[in-house]
Amino acid sequence: MAPIIENANPRPPDLGFSVSHQIVELDIDLHSRSLTGRTTILINPHSKELRIIRLNCRQAVFTRLSLNGKPCSIITNTDPYKNAKLEWNAAGVQQYDMLQKKLEGQLKDPPEEELAVTIPKTVKIDELDPFSEESQNVLLSRTSGNSKRDSGDGSAIDLVQSSRTAIDQTARFTPITLLIEYVVEKIRDGMHFVGWEEGDFRYPHAYTTNYLSPGAACCLFPCIDNLNSKCSWEISIKCQGTVGDALQKPTSSKPELQANGVHGVSNSVNETNGRWKVDVQSNNFSDEDKALDLAVICTGDLTDEIVDARDPKKKTTSFTCSTAISAQHLGFAIGPFEHVDLAEFRESGEDERLGQNAVPVHGFCLPGRVDEVKNTCLPIAKAIDFVTMTYGSYPFSDYSLCFVDDLQPDILDTASLSICSTRLLFPEDVIEPLDRVSRQLVHALAVQWMGINIVPKEPFDFWVVVGIAYFITDIFMKKLSGNNEYRYNQKRAADRVVELDIDRPSLYDTGALINLDPSELEFLELKAPLVLFILDRRLAKAGTSGGLSRIITRILLNAKVGDLANGSIDSPYFIRTCEKLGHMKFDVFFAQWVEGAGCPKFRVTQRFNKKKLVVEMMIQQSQAENIKDRDMDSENFVRDVKEEHKAVYAGPIQPAFTGPMTIRIHEADGTPYEHIIEIKDSKTTFDIPYNTKYKRLKRSRRQKERTAASLGNEYTGGGSDDVLLYSLGDVLQSEEEMKEWRLAEWSKDDEEKMSQESYEWIRMDADFEWICKMSTSMPPYMWVSQLQQDRDVVAQLESIQWMSFVKAHELVSTVLIRTLMDQRYFHGIRTAAAAVLAKNAKSEVGWIGSFHLEKAFQDFFCYPGSPMTRSNDFTDRTSYYIQCAIPQAMAKVRNPSGHTPFQSRNFLFEKLKFNDNSNNEVSDCHYIATLMRGLAESLASKPPFPANDIEDFGDNSGDNQDFLNACLEEIDRHRRIDEWIPSYHNVLSTTALDCKRILAKAGIIQIKPADFLQYTPDGTSEYLRLSAFSDAMALGLAKDHAVLRWFLFVLGTDPSPYIRENMLRIFGKTLGALAVGEHLEVAKEQAAQLDGLVIEQESTTEARQADLARKQTVEGALNALRGEVSASPVLRKELWNAIKSPTLSLRQLGELLEICDWLYEPDPKIIVALRYPRYWQYKNLGKGKILFTRTSHVRTTILKRKPVAASAQPLIKRENSNSNNGMQPPLKLTFKPKKPPLQATASASSVTSVESVPPSPVVEGENAKPKLKIKFKVGGGAGSPT
Repeated sequence: MAPIIENANPRPPDLGFSVSHQIVELDIDLHSRSLTGRTTILINPHSKELRIIRLNCRQAVFTRLSLNGKPCSIITNTDPYKNAKLEWNAAGVQQYDMLQKKLEGQLKDPPEEELAVTIPKTVKIDELDPFSEESQNVLLSRTSGNSKRDSGDGSAIDLVQSSRTAIDQTARFTPITLLIEYVVEKIRDGMHFVGWEEGDFRYPHAYTTNYLSPGAACCLFPCIDNLNSKCSWEISIKCQGTVGDALQKPTSSKPELQANGVHGVSNSVNETNGRWKVDVQSNNFSDEDKALDLAVICTGDLTDEIVDARDPKKKTTSFTCSTAISAQHLGFAIGPFEHVDLAEFRESGEDERLGQNAVPVHGFCLPGRVDEVKNTCLPIAKAIDFVTMTYGSYPFSDYSLCFVDDLQPDILDTASLSICSTRLLFPEDVIEPLDRVSRQLVHALAVQWMGINIVPKEPFDFWVVVGIAYFITDIFMKKLSGNNEYRYNQKRAADRVVELDIDRPSLYDTGALINLDPSELEFLELKAPLVLFILDRRLAKAGTSGGLSRIITRILLNAKVGDLANGSIDSPYFIRTCEKLGHMKFDVFFAQWVEGAGCPKFRVTQRFNKKKLVVEMMIQQSQAENIKDRDMDSENFVRDVKEEHKAVYAGPIQPAFTGPMTIRIHEADGTPYEHIIEIKDSKTTFDIPYNTKYKRLKRSRRQKERTAASLGNEYTGGGSDDVLLYSLGDVLQSEEEMKEWRLAEWSKDDEEKMSQESYEWIRMDADFEWICKMSTSMPPYMWVSQLQQDRDVVAQLESIQWMSFVKAHELVSTVLIRTLMDQRYFHGIRTAAAAVLAKNAKSEVGWIGSFHLEKAFQDFFCYPGSPMTRSNDFTDRTSYYIQCAIPQAMAKVRNPSGHTPFQSRNFLFEKLKFNDNSNNEVSDCHYIATLMRGLAESLASKPPFPANDIEDFGDNSGDNQDFLNACLEEIDRHRRIDEWIPSYHNVLSTTALDCKRILAKAGIIQIKPADFLQYTPDGTSEYLRLSAFSDAMALGLAKDHAVLRWFLFVLGTDPSPYIRENMLRIFGKTLGALAVGEHLEVAKEQAAQLDGLVIEQESTTEARQADLARKQTVEGALNALRGEVSASPVLRKELWNAIKSPTLSLRQLGELLEICDWLYEPDPKIIVALRYPRYWQYKNLGKGKILFTRTSHVRTTILKRKPVAASAQPLIKRENSNSNNGMQPPLKLTFKPKKPPLQATASASSVTSVESVPPSPVVEGENAKPKLKIKFKVGGGAGSPT
C-alpha cells in the first residue's frame, strides 16, 4: 500500500485557455542587469465565458498591455519581490510569519499566478467552425516559423504532431492576441550575471537559471510557467555587440535605470558610484578582451543576427523553436563564447551512415577553455548518434552545450541547449572525473528526448521521465565502458537503494516531493532507473524482443505522431505500453516497486537430500522483522524536519515482494543449471532436482598439483576435470610464492567437507531481477568458488561482500590477495578486495591483511626489493585505481585499542613524502589527496579512552609527537604547493583543510579558526571557500559569534547562486549537528585528548530522556535545537539580515523563512518607539498675537483635567438657537488669562505653559458680547503629542 501524503502538490488548475505560440523580445542591458521586454502571446480560449487571463510574471513593471490591439485597463499584478520585505524597521526574526504569509502564494508548489488581465467587454470570444479556413489556420499556426527541420524528411510527421497537439489543446474559439510591454529594472531571479562586479576578473557573461521548479522563466517574460503548458516560440535578444560595449556606462535614454539597477535622479550619488564601477571594471580587461564579440546561444534555431540601426553597438539575435516546449525549457546564454564543433569527433564514415539523421553538435565555452571542452565532451557525438539510431530521431535540429561559471546545478536542461557548469570541465591530464562527468553529460543529452520533448503529466509521474532518461544513459555507458562496468555500477546502486529506502515515501509519491529537498530528487534519480533495469530483465526473460528499449522507442514514436497529448506521459500510459508490448501483466510489479516502498530482504537456506537427489531450499523475507527506527543525524536532519512539517509519511512495510527469481546451481561437474522459481509469499519452499551423479571431481586438480610437487615434478594438467578450475585467482601458486606471501591453504577438514559436497555453489538471483539484500547460508569454500569461477562481476562482488562480514582469517586474506594480484579481475573487484583486506589486519592472525596490502603495493609500484616508490605511471587506469585503493585500505587498519599501527601510519607517510610524479603525463593531485586523507584518518584513529595507552605507544613508533609534527608538516607542504601551482579544483588545499578538520575533531590538534577562515573571503576559489566553511561549521565554530555573523553574511549577500545554495546546505547540516548533539560529542572528545581529564556528572532521568529524544524524534531534535540557538542575539540579528538581503532568490528566501519556523515562535507584537510629547509655552507679542513654542520639558504622564462645573455653563435657549434660520450657532472657545496679565516681553520664568494653568472654556451663544478670539491648530510635527 502506498504511503499517505497529505500535502502533496496538486495538479495546477485549468486556466481556461492554452497558449499555442509566444513571441519574446528582450533588450538586455548587461551591466545594469535590467531589460526591456515585449511579448506577444497567442491564446486559445477553452470557452466563451473566459473573462480573466492569468499568467506568471514577476519583477516586471508594465508599460503597455493590449488584447487584440485594444488596451487593457484592468489588471492585477502581485510582485513577490516587492512583498519580500516588511515595511517597518522594528520587525525582527520573530515576525517571519508575517513575511511568510505575504509570500505564501508564490512559495507553495505550484505557485499562484501573479498577473491577472481582465478581458475587456469589447473583445468577444466566438466559437469557430472546426472545418472553416480560419480554424485550420489557427491549428497550423503552431508550425509557423523558419525551422530547419521543415525541409527534412521528418517535416510531415512534425506537421501531424503539431496539428494533433493543437487540436488536443482546442482551437474551437477565436484566438486572443495578448501584447505586453514591460521593464525589469533589477533582475533578481531568472538570470545570473558573472564578471560584472568590481574586482571580478572573469570574462563577463550571463545566462538563464531555469530550475526544475517553476518561478524562473516568468522572471524574464510573462508566460504560463508550467511544464505541461507547451507551445512554439520565437525569441529575439538584443544586447551589446562586444565586451567593451557592455562594460560602458548605461545610455542616458533610460535615466530611471542607473548602474547595477539603482534608482535615482540623473545627478545622484548612486549614478556617480555606478559610473566609477564601470570605469574600474573596464580597466580589468585588455583591449583584446574588450574587442571580443558577445555571442547569444539560445534554444531553437538561429534565424538571423542583425546590427541595430539606431545603436550600432547593439545587435539583435533571433531564434525560432517550432517544437512545442514549456517556458521552463527555454534558455539562453550571452557571453564571449568560443565555438567548438563537437561533430568532428564522430568516427569516420559515421556521417554517411547516418545521413540526415546526423545531428550537429556544438560546444561553447569562455576563452581559453577550448581544449578542456574537447576533452570533456569527447563522447557526446557518439552518444547522440547511438540514442538516435536506437530510440528515435532527435526532437530538435541541433544540440549545444554551453559552459558557464557560478551555475547552481551541474547542468541546466533546456531545449536543444544544455547550460553546463565549468566545474565539469577537466583537462587531459586529469582522469578522476572521467566516468562521472561523462555520465552527467550523456544524461543531459537523454533529457532532450525524455524530460523536455516528453514531460510528466503530473508530479507523481516524474519517476517515469527520470527513470527512462537515466536508463538510456546507462545503456550508452554500457556500450562505452563495457558490460562489467555497467553491471558493477548497477549492483552498487542497488545496494545503496537498499540502504536508503528506509522510512521513505514510495517512488510514485517521491515525484511530488522533489522540490521539498534536494535529497528527494537524488533518491528518485537513484531508484527509478534501477526499477526500470529490473523491469528490463524481466521483460527479457519473458521473451520480449528488445526489452525495455523497444518500449521506450514506441513511446518516443507515439509522442512524435501526437498520441501523447501535449507531449505528457503518465504512469498508467507507461504501464499499458509495457503490458501491450511485453504481453504480460505488470500491475503487481508496479504496485510493489513504484507505488510501494522499501526493498525485500531474503534469507536463504538450502540442504541436499541424498535420497531424493534434490536441493531443498527455503526463502524467507525478513524486511518486516527487527525494524529499528533510524536515528536522527545531521545529514538527513533538514529532510526529516521538512517531511514532518509537510505531513509526509513513509509507506507501510510490505510483508512480501513477489515475482520470478532465477537460481543457478553449479553442480559437481561444473555445469550450471538454472531454475526459475516464483516468489509468492513471505516464505517459499521448493525442491530443485539434481542432475549430476553424486560425486565431486573439481578438487582433483589441486590434489594432483600437490602430489606432483611432493615428487619434484611439474603438473601439466589434462582431462575434463580441469576445465574452468581456478579460472581466476590462480596466481601465487608456487611454494616459494606461498612462503614469501605467507599464504594459507585449506585444512584437511575443509577439503574433506568439500569433497562431500554435491555442488560447487548456488547463485541466487542470477539474472539480477531484484533490488534486495540476500543472505545465503553457504559454507566459505562455496563463496570462494563463486569468486574464482563465476564470470559475472556481480557474483564476484557478492563474494567479496560476504568476506567483509566474516571473522579475520589467514585463508580469507589469501583469497583476497590473490584476487587483488590477478589482473584479469575487473578493477572494481580488485579494489573491493583491497578494502576487505584491511579487516583481516588483526593481531590474532598476525596482521596478515596489512602485510598483504603492503606487499602488493611494493610488488606493483616500488623498486624490486625496496619500499621506495617508483615514479608514477597512470597511463593504465586500472593500475591507478589499485594504487589509490591500497593506501585507502591501509588507513582503515586498527589494532585492538582502536589505533592505527605505526607501521601503517609510516607506510602512508613515506608514500606521501617520497611521491614522484616527474615522469608522469597525468596529474597525481587526486592520488596525493588520497594519501593525505588516509594519513589524517590514521592519525585520528586514537579513541578518547584507549585500553592500554602505554602498550599502544610502545610499538617502535619513537617519539609520537615528532612523527605527528612531521605528518602535519607534510600535509601543509602540499597545501603551500597548491597555492603556487594550483591543482585541479584546488583539491590539495581542500583536502588539507579536511585533514585539519579530521584531526581537530578527534582532538589530535587544536582548533584554529584562522586556518579555515582565511579561505572564506570573496575572490577565493569556490571549492576552497565551501570546503573552509563546511569544515569550520563541522568543528562547532557556529558557536563563535564572529564566525556565525560572517557565515550568515556570506549566505545572504554572495553574488554566486552556487555558493549561496551550498551555504544553505551547510547551514542546514550545522543546525542538524546542533540538534542531535554532535557538537557535544566533538567537544567531549577534544577535551579528553587535549586535557586528558573529563569530569562526568550523572544526568537526571529527564536529561537522559531529552538526549534520547533529540536523537530519535524530530520534535525532540527541534526542541534541543531551540534550546541551543534560539536565544542567541547574533543568530536572530544576522539571520534576519540575510532574509532582508536583496541578493537571495525567492526560493532561498523561502528556505530561510522555513528555518525560522523551526527555531522561533512567531511573535504577533512589535515594540514601537514613540517620542514623548513636549510641553508648549506661549508669549504675548502684542496686538493680539501670541507666539507658541515647544519646550524641552517632556510629559510622561497623562494629564488629568479638572471637571467643569455645570453651573459655569450658561443655558442655551432653544429659541435663540432657532433664530439663526434654525441653525445651531457656532461654538466659540475663549481663553481668559488670569492675573497677572501677559507682558509684551516675558522671561522664560514668567511664561506660563498652556497645560500648567488650564483655561476654562465658555460656550457662548450668538447674542453674547464678542471677546478676543484665538484660533490655532495643533500640527502633527515631530515631537507633537499624538
